[in-house]
Amino acid sequence: MVENTFSEDMADDIIEASDLESNGAYTSLGTYDHSEMLELVTHLSEQTGIPVSDLVRAFGQYLLTRFAANFPTMFEGASDTFDFLEQVDNHIHVEVHKLYPDAQLPAFVYERPNQNQLVMTYESARPFAILADGLIDGAIKHFEDDIDVEMIDLSAGAGTSARFVLTKRK
Repeated sequence: MVENTFSEDMADDIIEASDLESNGAYTSLGTYDHSEMLELVTHLSEQTGIPVSDLVRAFGQYLLTRFAANFPTMFEGASDTFDFLEQVDNHIHVEVHKLYPDAQLPAFVYERPNQNQLVMTYESARPFAILADGLIDGAIKHFEDDIDVEMIDLSAGAGTSARFVLTKRK
Protein backbone atom coordinates (compact mmCIF):
# COMPACT_ATOMS: atom_id res chain seq x y z
CA MET A 1 0.00 0.00 0.00
CA VAL A 2 2.80 2.41 0.88
CA GLU A 3 4.50 1.88 -2.48
CA ASN A 4 1.23 2.32 -4.38
CA THR A 5 -0.04 5.30 -2.39
CA PHE A 6 3.18 7.17 -1.62
CA SER A 7 6.31 5.75 -3.28
CA GLU A 8 8.86 2.95 -3.21
CA ASP A 9 11.27 5.40 -1.60
CA MET A 10 8.79 6.07 1.21
CA ALA A 11 8.44 2.33 1.81
CA ASP A 12 12.22 1.98 1.95
CA ASP A 13 12.51 4.98 4.29
CA ILE A 14 10.04 3.66 6.86
CA ILE A 15 11.58 0.18 6.76
CA GLU A 16 15.05 1.64 7.29
CA ALA A 17 13.77 3.80 10.18
CA SER A 18 12.30 0.73 11.89
CA ASP A 19 13.92 -1.98 13.99
CA LEU A 20 12.15 -5.02 12.53
CA GLU A 21 12.84 -8.66 13.32
CA SER A 22 11.86 -9.49 9.72
CA ASN A 23 14.09 -6.72 8.37
CA GLY A 24 11.08 -5.62 6.34
CA ALA A 25 11.12 -8.73 4.14
CA TYR A 26 7.53 -10.01 3.91
CA THR A 27 5.88 -12.79 1.94
CA SER A 28 2.22 -13.77 1.65
CA LEU A 29 3.02 -17.11 3.30
CA GLY A 30 4.70 -15.68 6.38
CA THR A 31 3.30 -14.58 9.68
CA TYR A 32 4.70 -11.54 11.44
CA ASP A 33 4.46 -9.86 14.80
CA HIS A 34 1.78 -7.15 14.66
CA SER A 35 4.17 -4.76 16.41
CA GLU A 36 6.09 -4.50 13.11
CA MET A 37 3.03 -3.06 11.40
CA LEU A 38 2.56 -0.62 14.26
CA GLU A 39 6.17 0.50 14.04
CA LEU A 40 5.99 0.91 10.27
CA VAL A 41 2.76 2.89 10.39
CA THR A 42 4.17 5.11 13.14
CA HIS A 43 7.13 5.98 10.93
CA LEU A 44 4.81 6.52 7.96
CA SER A 45 2.75 8.91 10.08
CA GLU A 46 5.90 10.81 11.06
CA GLN A 47 6.97 11.07 7.41
CA THR A 48 3.57 12.10 6.02
CA GLY A 49 1.93 13.98 8.88
CA ILE A 50 -1.13 11.72 8.50
CA PRO A 51 -2.47 10.41 11.83
CA VAL A 52 -1.77 6.73 12.54
CA SER A 53 -5.50 5.98 12.86
CA ASP A 54 -6.18 7.42 9.39
CA LEU A 55 -3.36 5.35 7.89
CA VAL A 56 -4.53 2.12 9.55
CA ARG A 57 -8.13 2.74 8.38
CA ALA A 58 -6.85 3.43 4.86
CA PHE A 59 -4.86 0.18 5.00
CA GLY A 60 -8.05 -1.68 5.90
CA GLN A 61 -9.78 -0.18 2.86
CA TYR A 62 -6.80 -1.08 0.67
CA LEU A 63 -6.65 -4.60 2.13
CA LEU A 64 -10.28 -5.23 1.18
CA THR A 65 -9.50 -4.33 -2.46
CA ARG A 66 -6.55 -6.78 -2.40
CA PHE A 67 -8.78 -9.53 -0.97
CA ALA A 68 -11.33 -8.89 -3.72
CA ALA A 69 -8.64 -9.05 -6.42
CA ASN A 70 -6.67 -12.01 -5.04
CA PHE A 71 -9.36 -14.06 -3.30
CA PRO A 72 -12.64 -13.57 -5.18
CA THR A 73 -14.04 -16.76 -3.64
CA MET A 74 -14.20 -14.88 -0.32
CA PHE A 75 -17.04 -12.87 -1.82
CA GLU A 76 -19.01 -15.75 -3.33
CA GLY A 77 -22.50 -16.07 -1.95
CA ALA A 78 -22.52 -12.51 -0.64
CA SER A 79 -24.95 -10.18 -2.38
CA ASP A 80 -24.24 -7.18 -0.17
CA THR A 81 -22.07 -5.86 2.65
CA PHE A 82 -24.18 -7.44 5.39
CA ASP A 83 -23.99 -10.90 3.77
CA PHE A 84 -20.24 -10.57 3.32
CA LEU A 85 -19.49 -9.36 6.84
CA GLU A 86 -21.67 -12.04 8.44
CA GLN A 87 -19.55 -14.74 6.81
CA VAL A 88 -16.18 -13.41 7.99
CA ASP A 89 -16.00 -15.25 11.29
CA ASN A 90 -17.62 -18.54 10.29
CA HIS A 91 -16.32 -18.90 6.76
CA ILE A 92 -13.39 -16.65 5.87
CA HIS A 93 -11.55 -17.02 9.18
CA VAL A 94 -12.03 -20.80 9.00
CA GLU A 95 -10.27 -20.78 5.63
CA VAL A 96 -7.50 -18.53 6.96
CA HIS A 97 -6.89 -21.00 9.81
CA LYS A 98 -6.45 -23.78 7.23
CA LEU A 99 -3.58 -21.80 5.68
CA TYR A 100 -2.23 -20.36 8.94
CA PRO A 101 -3.10 -22.68 11.84
CA ASP A 102 -1.33 -20.47 14.39
CA ALA A 103 -3.06 -17.27 13.28
CA GLN A 104 -4.63 -15.25 16.07
CA LEU A 105 -7.65 -13.76 14.34
CA PRO A 106 -10.20 -11.37 15.76
CA ALA A 107 -13.64 -12.67 16.65
CA PHE A 108 -16.96 -11.14 15.70
CA VAL A 109 -20.40 -11.45 17.24
CA TYR A 110 -23.29 -10.46 14.99
CA GLU A 111 -26.75 -9.13 15.71
CA ARG A 112 -29.47 -8.21 13.18
CA PRO A 113 -31.93 -5.96 15.03
CA ASN A 114 -33.80 -5.47 11.74
CA GLN A 115 -33.28 -5.91 8.00
CA ASN A 116 -31.61 -2.50 7.68
CA GLN A 117 -29.13 -2.87 10.50
CA LEU A 118 -26.17 -5.08 11.35
CA VAL A 119 -24.35 -4.83 14.67
CA MET A 120 -20.89 -6.40 14.83
CA THR A 121 -18.83 -6.67 17.99
CA TYR A 122 -15.09 -7.01 17.38
CA GLU A 123 -12.73 -8.64 19.90
CA SER A 124 -9.02 -9.14 19.38
CA ALA A 125 -5.77 -9.51 21.25
CA ARG A 126 -4.37 -6.96 18.80
CA PRO A 127 -5.22 -3.25 18.63
CA PHE A 128 -6.76 -3.24 15.16
CA ALA A 129 -10.40 -2.20 15.60
CA ILE A 130 -9.63 0.76 13.35
CA LEU A 131 -8.30 -1.68 10.71
CA ALA A 132 -11.61 -3.55 10.95
CA ASP A 133 -13.37 -0.21 10.43
CA GLY A 134 -11.38 0.28 7.22
CA LEU A 135 -12.19 -3.24 6.05
CA ILE A 136 -15.88 -2.60 6.69
CA ASP A 137 -15.71 0.65 4.73
CA GLY A 138 -13.91 -1.19 1.93
CA ALA A 139 -16.68 -3.81 1.84
CA ILE A 140 -19.33 -1.08 1.63
CA LYS A 141 -17.50 0.43 -1.34
CA HIS A 142 -16.98 -2.98 -2.94
CA PHE A 143 -20.69 -3.81 -2.82
CA GLU A 144 -21.65 -0.20 -3.63
CA ASP A 145 -24.01 -0.12 -0.65
CA ASP A 146 -25.39 3.00 1.00
CA ILE A 147 -24.58 2.34 4.66
CA ASP A 148 -23.68 4.49 7.66
CA VAL A 149 -21.22 3.03 10.15
CA GLU A 150 -20.89 3.98 13.79
CA MET A 151 -17.85 2.60 15.60
CA ILE A 152 -18.12 2.44 19.39
CA ASP A 153 -14.86 1.79 21.23
CA LEU A 154 -15.35 -0.83 23.96
CA SER A 155 -11.70 -0.99 25.04
CA ALA A 156 -10.98 2.46 26.50
CA GLY A 157 -8.85 3.42 23.51
CA ALA A 158 -6.87 0.17 23.34
CA GLY A 159 -8.37 -0.73 19.94
CA THR A 160 -8.98 -4.34 20.92
CA SER A 161 -12.77 -4.24 21.22
CA ALA A 162 -15.39 -2.25 19.34
CA ARG A 163 -18.99 -2.38 18.29
CA PHE A 164 -19.85 -1.45 14.73
CA VAL A 165 -23.42 -0.42 14.02
CA LEU A 166 -24.12 -0.53 10.29
CA THR A 167 -27.36 1.03 9.12
CA LYS A 168 -28.61 1.00 5.55
CA ARG A 169 -29.74 4.41 4.38
CA LYS A 170 -33.27 4.36 3.05
